[in-house]
Amino acid sequence: MRISHKSVDQPSRSRRTNMETALLRYCFNFSSHPYHKKISAHHRVDGETQRDERCATALSRRSVLASGFSLVSSTALVFPGDGLAVVKQGLLAGRVPGLSEPDDEGWRTYRRPDEKSGGHGVGWSPIIPYAFSVPQDWNEVPVSIADLGGTEIDLRFASPKEGRLSVIVAPVLRFADNLGDDVKIENIGPPAKVINAFGPEVIGENVEGKVLSSNVAEHEGRLYYQFELEPPHVLITATAAGNRLYLFSVTGNGLQWKRHYKDLKRIASSFRIV
Repeated sequence: MRISHKSVDQPSRSRRTNMETALLRYCFNFSSHPYHKKISAHHRVDGETQRDERCATALSRRSVLASGFSLVSSTALVFPGDGLAVVKQGLLAGRVPGLSEPDDEGWRTYRRPDEKSGGHGVGWSPIIPYAFSVPQDWNEVPVSIADLGGTEIDLRFASPKEGRLSVIVAPVLRFADNLGDDVKIENIGPPAKVINAFGPEVIGENVEGKVLSSNVAEHEGRLYYQFELEPPHVLITATAAGNRLYLFSVTGNGLQWKRHYKDLKRIASSFRIV
C-alpha cells in the first residue's frame, strides 16, 4: 500500500502540538534525572546528543507556549547540554522568605513561614515555627540532602564575613518511642545526655572532650540547652517541641570566630520556638 506523502509530511496542528507536548515532558523529566546529570558531567554519547538536539528544538518552538508549558516557572529548569542551565527562581520549595527588615542595630529576625515546605513526613504534624536574629548581611543559602544532617536540615544561613548557621529538625522517635507528641527537652534528658546523643548530628563526630561549656536557659516556660564546642568552633542551642528535636548551630572558621564571636554568640542565644 502506498502511503500518501501529504499525510506523512503535514500532520495536523493538533497532532503536532500533542507530539511536542509529549517531547517536552520527556525532556524535562529526563534532564532532571540524577543519572542524566551524572553522565552529563562525564561524557555524551551520540544517542544523547541527538536527543538533546531534539529537546532544544522543541523548546525553541513557539508552540511551547501554545501547548501549555510556560518557561517562567517557580522551579529551576535544567536543559540538556554541556552544563548549560537556565534558572528562573521564584518561590522555591523550602525557600519561602521569612526575614524582617533590619532594626536600629542592623539585625533582622527570621521566622519560619507557615507555608515553608519540608519536614512534613507521613504521620508527622507540621513543624512548629521557630525564630532567630542575624545581622543584616546574613542570608539563606540552599540546602542539599547530601549535606551533613541530610534531609533533617531545615534551613541554612550564612555570611561571607561572619560564619554560617543551620537548623536541624529531627523526629524524636529516632531516639525514643515513649516520649509522646508534646516533647520537652528535659523529657529527652539532661544537657550532657542530649549533647552526647545529638552533637554528632551537628559536627559529624563524637563530641567527647569537645564541650567547653553548657548552660540551660528558659524562655516562656520552654528550656533551651546551650553548648559551646571546640574544635570545631560551634555554638549549639537545643530544644524540643511537638514530636521534634530542634538543633540550632552557629559556626565559623578561626578568623571569623576570633573577630565575630560576640555576634555569633548573640545569634545562637536568640533561637526560639514560636
